[in-house]
Amino acid sequence: MLSNLCQRLDSGRAVIGIVGLGYVGLPLLLRFSEAGYKVLGLDIDPGKCDKINAGQSYIAHISAAAVAAARAAGSEATTDFARAAQADALIICVPTPLNRHREPDLSYVINTVEALAPHLRSGQVLSLESTTYPGTTDEELLPRIEKTGLTVGRDFFLVYSPEREDPGSKNFSPRNIPKVIGGHTPACLEAGRALYGRAIDTLVPVSSTRAAEMTKLLENIFRSVNIALVNELKVLCLRMGIDIHEVIRAATTKPFGFMAFHPGPGLGGHCIPIDPFYLTSKAREYDIATRFIELAGEVNTAMPYFVVQRVMEALNEQGRALKGAKVLLLGAAYKKNVDDDRESPSYKLMELLQEKGAEVSYNDPHIPALRPGRKYDFGLTSTPLTEHNLAAADCILLATDHDAYDPDFILKHARLIVDTRNVFPPSGDQTGKVYPA
Repeated sequence: MLSNLCQRLDSGRAVIGIVGLGYVGLPLLLRFSEAGYKVLGLDIDPGKCDKINAGQSYIAHISAAAVAAARAAGSEATTDFARAAQADALIICVPTPLNRHREPDLSYVINTVEALAPHLRSGQVLSLESTTYPGTTDEELLPRIEKTGLTVGRDFFLVYSPEREDPGSKNFSPRNIPKVIGGHTPACLEAGRALYGRAIDTLVPVSSTRAAEMTKLLENIFRSVNIALVNELKVLCLRMGIDIHEVIRAATTKPFGFMAFHPGPGLGGHCIPIDPFYLTSKAREYDIATRFIELAGEVNTAMPYFVVQRVMEALNEQGRALKGAKVLLLGAAYKKNVDDDRESPSYKLMELLQEKGAEVSYNDPHIPALRPGRKYDFGLTSTPLTEHNLAAADCILLATDHDAYDPDFILKHARLIVDTRNVFPPSGDQTGKVYPA
């Protein structure tokens, strides 16, 4: 069974099923298609499936030409999960958010596995890529698969391989980002290596699915803790009259022992604001308090509140209250040059500003309208960045440093700018309009 599966995967004759066609799933679909496989996309959203089947993209940094090429090569998308039986490999890329108590919500993963279970067959390999706590693959996927009568490690193969997607990156793509793989058994690991070996340049096998799950969490906790550190130092440096960005630039000249992290208005994206709490929750089962992780979360969660306080102080210096003030927020995406607004701190900023009575609008060249989400539904569309709209705002709050923004144009026409991204360095501001935050 294993030998036949690996031969199909190695030769490119296998059908690859990608379950969940979002920011992780769609790039994977395209990569496996480029590697010569026929790819079957599965998603509960018929709109995504229709666009793929029409050769269109619904993610800004992914070209329609790339989707059309995959379609021409035989790839397709469907909402019919019964077709999972046609795939030799199934890769699950669905969200793993937190619930309102900031505890792991595995409902997307569990619902997906239960939807696939009736259609699983011997000779398949299933890989979970969604970020989660160590033990999820063993504790949640394994029993649901074996309930179908399949024996994992003998006639069905189970893998955990965390996604490492960097949306909008010009340097990294699914092909050249090393792929960590853990199998439930040695045979499962062999199937996982065959699954990814043709499509990904570098594979990093580890001893178990739990080790692979922990690897992903370590990567994101490392970033969360260091971002919290530099955010906390930013607050101190502002109080002390020191430019934190100048300090970071100077520190990066040390050729060893230092890695630059940059402060901002809060954490965004699907990974860093969420993934660390998957480990803190699991750690409680072992009577371990993950104090560094939780403290970093507290610092980063507090940043939007700090930014709003800076907006209040900046307006106050101009004799203006925040209540009733017109605030134009620049950037709804969580990072520059993408249309990805998952967990974007901009939404928390808007909420806090509205709560304090501000009249809030936004501009984002990549997000023409704010989509309803689990937490927020502002119903706003992007305000054109014109001379009139800049001048009409009592405060411009720069939350995302998109390359499309022209700093000189904004500085010329804005009355007041609160800058969370160092786009307008204080040392270069001769106008007195810029207020760092």
